[in-house]
Amino acid sequence: MNQIDLKGCIAVVTGGAQGIGFAVAERFVASGAKVMLWDVDAPLLAQAQTRLGTAASAAQVELTDERAVNAATQAVLEAQGRIDILVNNAGITGGNAPTWELEPGAWRRTIDVNLVAPYLTCHAIVPAMIKAGYGRIVNVASVAGKEGNPNASHYSASKAGLIALTKSLAKELATKGILVNAVSPAAARTAIFDQMTQQHIDYMLAKIPMGRFVEPREIAAAIAWLASEDCSFTTGSVLDLSGGRATY
Repeated sequence: MNQIDLKGCIAVVTGGAQGIGFAVAERFVASGAKVMLWDVDAPLLAQAQTRLGTAASAAQVELTDERAVNAATQAVLEAQGRIDILVNNAGITGGNAPTWELEPGAWRRTIDVNLVAPYLTCHAIVPAMIKAGYGRIVNVASVAGKEGNPNASHYSASKAGLIALTKSLAKELATKGILVNAVSPAAARTAIFDQMTQQHIDYMLAKIPMGRFVEPREIAAAIAWLASEDCSFTTGSVLDLSGGRATY
């Protein structure tokens, strides 16, 4: 593993209890950061914190709830004094179905978790980063946000929105010492697969020229660089981790 220096950094990772989020937290801790895990799943949070040790703390946060996000932000700022890194990773697929068969409730929940929640965390944390004159924000989008997967219009739309949010926020913060980037992975075999049909999983694999799914640790490695001081002139970018699938 290449060493990336995050010593002394205070990082918030949403959806950090499992999957990609946990891999990011693990990589950050190995790089010297202190990590705050925000997740809605209390039992998994407790397990993740135990595995990561004293360099991590955990808070159960409903990320679509503005008051909960604001309270969690204030708690970190009071305890640590600042937030240097925000990784918006928490996400759901919302199931698979043609657009006209998707229930409005499933559509709204997917947009809320995958797009509104990152807005709320940025809304709460960015002012503290502006005050400090430094920050790194990494949003976990998806190649689906670029291509639009069939039977996943709600998920694809939410990730396309997250890419646009990344680019807009990056321009707003470009002169304030805060860089905002996104990664757009192909599918990683995590618990999120439990929300998909086997047909959809097979479709995603068939689209990847490398013939395999991306590993969470590979995504974490890219995010670690984007979250570091070495990333100094890259903002508003979307880094593809697609095994050759992405075409633009």
